[in-house]
Amino acid sequence: MDTSGHIKDNCVHSLSMAENEKKSGSREEVRMLFDFRHTNMPENLEVKWVLLLSLTNLWSISKVKLVQPAAILSSTAAAEVPSERNSINMKLLVKLIRSKLEYTPRKVPDEKHIIETDPHLFSVIPRQFLLNIKSPCWYEEFSGEVRTDPYKRNFFTLHSKSFKDVCDHLRTTFHQHLYHRDGKQFRLRCLPYFYIIGQPKCGTTDLFHRLLLLPEVRFNVMKEPHWWTRKRFGYFHFKDGFQEVFPVQDYLDLFDLAAHSIQEEINKNSSGSHHALQLITGEASASTMWDNQVWSYLHKDGEEAEPPFLAQDFIHTVQPGAKIIIMLRDPVERLYSDYLYFTTANKSAEDFHLKVVESVQLFQSCLSERTLRSCAYSLSLSNTMPVRLNLGIYIVFLLDWLTVFQREQILVLHLENYAANRNVTIKKVFDFLSVGPLLEQVEEALTKHPMSNRRRAADRNLGPMLPATRDLLREFHQPFNQKLASVLDNDAFLWSNA
Repeated sequence: MDTSGHIKDNCVHSLSMAENEKKSGSREEVRMLFDFRHTNMPENLEVKWVLLLSLTNLWSISKVKLVQPAAILSSTAAAEVPSERNSINMKLLVKLIRSKLEYTPRKVPDEKHIIETDPHLFSVIPRQFLLNIKSPCWYEEFSGEVRTDPYKRNFFTLHSKSFKDVCDHLRTTFHQHLYHRDGKQFRLRCLPYFYIIGQPKCGTTDLFHRLLLLPEVRFNVMKEPHWWTRKRFGYFHFKDGFQEVFPVQDYLDLFDLAAHSIQEEINKNSSGSHHALQLITGEASASTMWDNQVWSYLHKDGEEAEPPFLAQDFIHTVQPGAKIIIMLRDPVERLYSDYLYFTTANKSAEDFHLKVVESVQLFQSCLSERTLRSCAYSLSLSNTMPVRLNLGIYIVFLLDWLTVFQREQILVLHLENYAANRNVTIKKVFDFLSVGPLLEQVEEALTKHPMSNRRRAADRNLGPMLPATRDLLREFHQPFNQKLASVLDNDAFLWSNA
């Protein structure tokens, strides 16, 4: 499960100060700074990161008035009288959203510029993979001695006990899986064959665990490495600041279980003309679809602050044939689930309502000054909104993925249909990945496996969101959902019957 939501409580401080000033009558307008134009930024990444942390609580649009929600006066009033919706003027906001939805697709950076941005990544991963192997694999020369520990400096082992345990197992047989040729040793390296890229609280954990039951799938044991969006830049959460940069070799180590299994199949065939090996691997980081916050900061170019590089630019450049799986849920329910999962104290339907109103107002202020893409990806806006409203704007992120991957390479699943009839959805995934047919007992285990990552009992006891909150969010998301349903040619993504 994506964990960037933990930073929310630390990022509302500036808004709380504004609310206090409003109540005391010391200020009639709240003007907030939202200016990323630091022309003298240092090139050193660590120094940049320190400056980023100092900006975490700032959200700025030049001379924009933040409308205070009427519901601040009373939680009871929020539950009974949804009058604060009028302070947002939803008709005006929806009209603004519709006008901003019709924009020219992003210009994909030239491949040479992508490579120049991270030359080490492209020096490690070759431009062509081994033939007759379904997974994207290649041989990398290994010059270590017999006693060399290939996982000694892997940063993932420091933060994941499960992966450390896997490495303890892998190193015992590591040298048995080396390939010998011309007096040299080579290790088989593999990238994921497919990526489950999002969205948070949309059933990715459940799908991940079901696919683990497939005999052809060799997952890494870490569901969410968050490497493409976070760890390759050296951070886990913004509140923790800059940490160690995880090199691409550490990421590749996550798929050594699959690589060892494939090498075993190769070794079994002494003739050397082995058939197409069907073992595949994948990963499921729910941040991959949407999280480009580091790029938004480090590579801002122009007043609109749209990130010039996205995670998919790099994935596509190293692996143009990758399979992409997206699971989407009614964005209204997704947001409430996200709130319940990440909020640690004082959770209630009334508190959620206040946070939604505040977030919608902040998004409206951003959209009045900036492009839709800029607001969807904005680091400062995301960190200032008390709930992650922007993650439900699926269409913006999907359209950006479609600028680099072909439509047939992206499978978009509907969580509600998945929950209602898992057999049908799972078979879609099988067809997409070209796996199966399954043994009857395996198929039964796949469809009857209990749901993963269900809502906690304490959170269920809080009950549903307020009707006023639901109505507000429905109206906010309607234009985005209509565009999504049109692009996917599937009215189920309107969530009109939710």
